[in-house]
Amino acid sequence: MRKLKLQMQMTIDGFVSGPNGEQDWVWLSPPDEVGFQKIVELAETSDTLLLGRKMTRQFIDHWENVADNLPDNPTNTLAKLIVDMRKITFSHTETSIAGRNLEVENRDLTTIVEGLKKESGKDILAYGGADFVSSLIDQDLIDEYYIIVNPVAIGKGLPIFNGRKVLKLESSTPFKSGKVLNKYLPVRES
Repeated sequence: MRKLKLQMQMTIDGFVSGPNGEQDWVWLSPPDEVGFQKIVELAETSDTLLLGRKMTRQFIDHWENVADNLPDNPTNTLAKLIVDMRKITFSHTETSIAGRNLEVENRDLTTIVEGLKKESGKDILAYGGADFVSSLIDQDLIDEYYIIVNPVAIGKGLPIFNGRKVLKLESSTPFKSGKVLNKYLPVRES
């Protein structure tokens, strides 16, 4: 069975974006080659990417532009992986969004994700946004959490955890930039 892996940038005080979706704090630390390589390696383990509707347009436009027009950009390798990957965006309002290898799914989130896990292929990766990821967490659909903790506090913003969630730290990788990639596994409480 395929695993659903979540990769998210998070502030040290537990937010994945500012109150209005701001993520400018992600770029406060200098670029880190080791950290970026870890993100590429995680993407290479997956062949399907899940997204929430609110982030999809900007996400698709950004990565398609990097893949198509910026061959010397240090993130071009990741951009090509993302563009070529099957992407599914979940929406209650949209039935079609333009983008390469992009599908829009309007049916029940849990049913669709459980079905995807039973398909053959590589693992499934979720990137966000906050509301979408909260839904995945609330439904206990995430098998592995890859949280990149940034050395910045923003005071208020959007969390992804709506309640108690017990996780087991599997590994922790510090980067020169001050960020830390923590891999967690869910602990199923009885």
